[in-house]
Amino acid sequence: MKIPFNDKKFLLLLLAIIIVVALEVLSIINIHIPMPYAPFVFAAFILGIGYDVLWNGVKAIFKLKFSSINLLMTIAVIGAFYLGEYPEAAVVIVLYVLGERLEDIGIENSKSALDELVSKAPKTAFVKEQNEFVLIDKITVGTIIQVKAGEMIPLDGKIISGETSVDEAAITGEPIPKDKHKGDNLFAGTLNKNGFIEIETTKLSIDTTFSKIIRLTFEATANKSETQKFIQQFSKYYTPSIIAMAVIVFAIPVFVLHLDLNHWLQQAITLLVIACPCALVISTPVAIYAAIGNASAKGALVKGGKYIEALASIKAIALDKTRTITFGNPIVSDIFPLNGTSREELLACTAGAEIFSEHPLAQAIVNASKKEGFEPHKTEAFKSVMGKGATAKCLVCEDETIYVGKLEFIKEHQPVDKEAEKIVAQLSAQGKTSVVVSFGDGVAGVIGLMDEIKPDSATALKALEAMNIDPVMLSGDSEKAANYVAQQVGIKKIFGNMLPENKADKIKELLVQYGKVAMVGDGINDAPALAQSTVGIAMGAAGSDTAIETANIALMNDKLSLIPFLIRLSQKTLRRIKFNTIGAIAVKLIFITLAFIGYSNLVFAIAADVGVTLIVIVSSLRLMKYEVKN
Repeated sequence: MKIPFNDKKFLLLLLAIIIVVALEVLSIINIHIPMPYAPFVFAAFILGIGYDVLWNGVKAIFKLKFSSINLLMTIAVIGAFYLGEYPEAAVVIVLYVLGERLEDIGIENSKSALDELVSKAPKTAFVKEQNEFVLIDKITVGTIIQVKAGEMIPLDGKIISGETSVDEAAITGEPIPKDKHKGDNLFAGTLNKNGFIEIETTKLSIDTTFSKIIRLTFEATANKSETQKFIQQFSKYYTPSIIAMAVIVFAIPVFVLHLDLNHWLQQAITLLVIACPCALVISTPVAIYAAIGNASAKGALVKGGKYIEALASIKAIALDKTRTITFGNPIVSDIFPLNGTSREELLACTAGAEIFSEHPLAQAIVNASKKEGFEPHKTEAFKSVMGKGATAKCLVCEDETIYVGKLEFIKEHQPVDKEAEKIVAQLSAQGKTSVVVSFGDGVAGVIGLMDEIKPDSATALKALEAMNIDPVMLSGDSEKAANYVAQQVGIKKIFGNMLPENKADKIKELLVQYGKVAMVGDGINDAPALAQSTVGIAMGAAGSDTAIETANIALMNDKLSLIPFLIRLSQKTLRRIKFNTIGAIAVKLIFITLAFIGYSNLVFAIAADVGVTLIVIVSSLRLMKYEVKN
């Protein structure tokens, strides 16, 4: 835990504790401050350090607010002073104030990742037209701003001049900078590493992805988990119960059994001190804030403690296919040259025709040709036939007409042999898209395309199954396409041809079957299913405002492998909360029992309480550094 040794008030508190504890130790060995000075010396410490606590305790008495922790402390200090236990009264108050300060430090430390987000946000941007820095909240959409190497990017926008590499860790959690060129999008709060660039802004400062992350992350700290709500509700009844118990501990021995008043008053005061629920109350928020901070640093925006808690207990996870398990971009997966056509001729000639098309399948073929080192042939007279394919004249292959498209389209112009039909049927059975190519006579070849599977999908799904969480695919794509991708990544339960409303209905069925179900999608057409699930997780949220707004958890870096980590982090957080809560209650029960049988000690009681508080804070803050060991 990061202790603020540069804080003067904290240093004065530590000095007061050293002095008070030293005086308490001296009193134990019968070395006392002489009377009548002792009450005044210790009163000075009590009032100087614990003024706010005592004042709040007095106000609680007049308001009959018996749930106030400060009331417990005020009664304890007054009782100790009445008994003449001046050092003990001072120890009680200074150690209690220390516990409160440690609690604040714990919360501050666990929110450090969130505070770091705010500190990174640029306040001004250099506007080209005005040739000066302008406050970002005064800059409109479409303004040209300039960013030098080493500066933070102040607003969302796209590059119109220059190129650079950008560290997007603040948004995506990715440590490796990304190369950015003209036309590429940039996010506010990211770092321009090594190039001078000009950016045309696309969003106002309040609408940037970075601003939304900051706003939603801080809102998450107020979105309490069910455990946290329960403990806070519990403490309202707990404190009055302890006061009643203290009265019983004092009243029955003194007024019924006629035992020593001072001894049993001391036992009652000790019970009040040890019963202070500091560690119990902070056991959940510090752990939750630390977990949210850890997730944020990894590129996951968690919108509240209740989602950390819910994620720990999910039994099944439903996943969209496109842009979740796959990239949503087609790639060439199979190339079948036919009738004596070479691989190079098939790819280069097809790419020459497709280079004029903006269709994703066409661009995938052009990219595949270039990747294999085949320069697309020069063509002319390109013509697109809607829903069927395209034609073009090749200037390399003796002015032959190229036909590219569906099998039925090729059949309209050229004879198609059984081999070509067999290949198309085979690719279709695998859920792949076929592009049939003809130039000259007959079919020159068939090119198969598929949606590219993300490299970490199979590993992530295997990790989920290892945690006894059933993955289920819900895809709007065809059954064949969904089945093929599912086989590649190891999913056994597949549902294809699903519209958004079908996905939402399926989530309802899964909730009945499993109890708690997470849904992972791209946050746009999956919004109904995300809302229906126990925890909605949006993929690739850095590029989607809808995803950030609709999901309970938004993955800014598009990594499916982050989900198993988040589940393990959630489970670890819940175990830590249970450990902290049980530990705090156990220590209190021990000292409450000792108080009832007359063997409790005030100094040991407060030391134990502060010790448990410190252990709770330190153990919770360790969640900020939690990593999954391979």
